[in-house]
This record gives sequence, structure tokens and C-alpha cells, in this order.
Amino acid sequence: MRSFSESYKAAGVDIEAGYAGVKLMRGHVERTNIPGVLSGLGGFGGLFAPDLSAYQNPVLVSGTDGVGTKIRIAQLMRKHDTVGIDCVAMCVNDILCCGAKPLFFLDYIAIGKNDPEKVASIVSGVAEGCVQSGCALLGGETAEHPGVMKSDDYDLAGFTVGIVDKARLIDNSAIVPGDVVIALPSSGLHSNGFSLVRKVFHVEAGSLYQRVSELGCTLGEALLTPTKIYVKPVLRCLETLRVKGLSHITGGGFQENIPRCLPQGVSAKLDKSAIRTPHVFKLLQDWGHIPERDMFNTFNMGVGMIMVTAADVAGRAMEILREEGCGAYPLGEIVAGDDGVILC
Repeated sequence: MRSFSESYKAAGVDIEAGYAGVKLMRGHVERTNIPGVLSGLGGFGGLFAPDLSAYQNPVLVSGTDGVGTKIRIAQLMRKHDTVGIDCVAMCVNDILCCGAKPLFFLDYIAIGKNDPEKVASIVSGVAEGCVQSGCALLGGETAEHPGVMKSDDYDLAGFTVGIVDKARLIDNSAIVPGDVVIALPSSGLHSNGFSLVRKVFHVEAGSLYQRVSELGCTLGEALLTPTKIYVKPVLRCLETLRVKGLSHITGGGFQENIPRCLPQGVSAKLDKSAIRTPHVFKLLQDWGHIPERDMFNTFNMGVGMIMVTAADVAGRAMEILREEGCGAYPLGEIVAGDDGVILC
């Protein structure tokens, strides 16, 4: 007998809609099954048995994040199948900076009114992000919040757990002057700075449906471009090369994130003219009259991740990244000093 409560439904929570959502999302979740998954949907916890045979001293690395106010763009566009990729990307790209391979992911959806098809669409994006990352969508939670959220509103967050051998942890201590900084291009704005983006583009006034010739699509379509997931290209580099540092360029842009992967006493000197910046950033800067300093301190500017290697392996690292569909290019070098990021 299925659980059902007329009283709870009258208060705004439809348990049966939750069951329908789980049924619709099941196929998406099954796409992500990898060796180690021991449980399906519906349990109180997701079960995963990692194969530790290749690790001498395994270390678990965890990360959590959400999509931020980019969610509002999805709501206004009524397109919900890509923000899940963003959610996964924000988590797995972070733990990748430690050298960790993602094992599994769990999501959390808070929604004003449970719409099974909408929830399944959101989860389809989460599943796609997990497939791109090579990890399992091990479980999740959908919570209906009547009276707290409007019926069409929702928020999405998640977390991931990955693994790396302790001896292969990237701790940035080996970075020295003369090392090369490599740019891994972004797919666009990714999932940061959208409070400013929404303000500049007046998204509540209908601008999202405006076709922008320079973008080759509507503004809303460009803004919903999913965050690029760097897991597979970077892990392939880590299999054969020594990578000294990785930094995921998220909120806070260059100035906040790049120094996080640098030891004391060195700085990253970057060639600003080398940066391959997608047009959406120029559009944002022009429409919002945003100073260049603020752009680099808020957005990724076309560089979603940077990698630091010794000069003698940088060429091979870029070759591997390009073979994996990530058009990497040299961005600068490590120099002595404590200036953090030097753009010149």
C-alpha cells in the first residue's frame, strides 16, 4: 500500500508526486551506474564499495556546492535539464584540484511544488554531469517547501566524494619560478557571478529571449551553457605526467582562485592578450559598464581551470588535454614574489 496523506497534501506536500518523480528519474540515474554501486534508489543511504586495489594509501576527498542564482535563468527559460550539469561540475572540478577521481555524487532539490516532470528534467542534467565525470549518481533528496518557496521556484545543490592515493595528492608545494601556467578554456560563464549577470542583463524584463547575433543564439541560451567538466582530460594527464597545481576558476575569478593553488613566495604572471575570452563576457562588460578589474575578480573570463606544470612537460600536457577535447594553451609562468596574480 502506497503512503498517502490527504492532510499533508492539503498543506502543500504531495507525497505521490514524489513517487512519480522517482519513477521518471530512475532511467537517468541508471545511466550513471559504475562498478562499486551496491544500491538503487529508495534506500536511506547510497551504498558504494570502492576498489582500493590500485591505492597504497587511499584518501577520500569531498566537495559540495550549488548552482547559485543561475537557477533563476533556468526558471525563466523553463529549461531545467542543464543546471544539473552545473551542479556536478562545481563539485567535481573542485575535488579534481587535489588530484581526486570522483566516485559518486548526491543531489538535493528544494522545490516549492513538486512537479515530477520538472524534477526528472533537473535530475537528467545531474545524471549527464555524472556521466561526463565518470562517477555514480548514488542518491539524492527532493523536498517540497510550500509556503517557503513559490510553487515554480527550486534550488539545487549536491556533493561528491572522490579518491586519490596520498602520494599523488596535489598539494602545490612543488611549484617554483619557471613553471608554466596552462589555461583550460571555459564553456562560458559557468555558474558564477549570476547575481551581477542578472542585474546587468535585466533578465526579469524578458531579455533572455532576445537573439544576440554575436552569440549566435538567444541571451538565455548562452547564459544556460553548462559548466565544463574537466575530470576526464585532467585525470588522463595525471596518469602520466606530474601536475604541480590546479585551480578551478569559480566565484572570485582570477584574483581569488589562482592564488589558492600557489605556495608562499611565488606568483602567477599571466599574458592577458593570450586569454581566449568568449563574446558573452565582452557583452556583459559593455552592457554593465563593468571595470576590467571587476571582470577578472568575478568571472572566469574564458579560463575555467588552470594547470601548473614544469616547463619540460607543459607541451605534452597541452597535447593530452587537446586530445581529450580540451583546447588548452599556455597562459603564463610562475615567478618569484607574493603578488598572487599579475596580469600583463
